[in-house]
Amino acid sequence: MSGLTSSPKLLKGGLVVLAPGGGAVQRTIALQYNPDTLTRSYQVQGVGGEGGGERAQPFRLKGPAIESIKLEAEIDATDQLEFPDSNANAVAFGIGPQLAVLEGLVNPSVDELLAVAAMSANGTLEIIPPEAPLVLFIWSRNRVVPVRVTEFSITEEAFDPALNPLRAKVSLGLRVMSTDDLGFTHKGGTIFMSHLRTRETLASKAVGATLQSLGLTNVP
Repeated sequence: MSGLTSSPKLLKGGLVVLAPGGGAVQRTIALQYNPDTLTRSYQVQGVGGEGGGERAQPFRLKGPAIESIKLEAEIDATDQLEFPDSNANAVAFGIGPQLAVLEGLVNPSVDELLAVAAMSANGTLEIIPPEAPLVLFIWSRNRVVPVRVTEFSITEEAFDPALNPLRAKVSLGLRVMSTDDLGFTHKGGTIFMSHLRTRETLASKAVGATLQSLGLTNVP
C-alpha cells in the first residue's frame, strides 16, 4: 500500500491570540468541530445623509464596512474519556480548561486587575486600561482577520459526577477590526488590509454574467 488516501485533510477553524500590539503568538485555539454555519453581516459606511443641509453622497464610502461574524462551536470530552490514561485533564476537569481559555478572551488577567487596583490606591488620576491581546479569527488561509469578541455564551449540556462540564455549545459573536479601528501601522491593520486584498483577488476569479442573461441588450 502506498499510504495515500483520497480523503482531504480537514482544516480546523479557530483563533490565534497575539501579544498586545500584534507581537508573538501567545495561544492558538482550534475549534474541536467546525461549525456547520457561519453568519457574516456588514454595516456599510456611506458618506452623506438623508436630507439635511449637506448634499447626500450615496455612492461614496468613507471606510470599510463593519463586518460581524457569528458562529456556534461544540466542545465534547467524549473522545478523550475513551482513553482516560492519556487524557488526565479531561478526566479531572472535563472540558473546563477549553471553556476557561475562551473565557480568557473577554476577561483581563488577575495581574492586570491588580495592577489597576494598585494604581488607583496610589492616587493615579487617569488609569488607562491595559491593551488587550490581538485576536485573529482563522477560517482557512484565505480568511485571517483581526477581531474583537462582542458576544459570548456557553450552554453546558452534560456533567460528570463532580459536576465538571463534559459537553457544551459555545456561541461567539466577533467584530472584525479594520483600519478604522486600528490604523494602518498596527499589526492588526496590516492583517486586515491583507484580508481585503485576498477578497479582491478572489472576486476577480468570479465569472461575470452578461446583460442578455438578465433580459437586457443594453443599459437603459
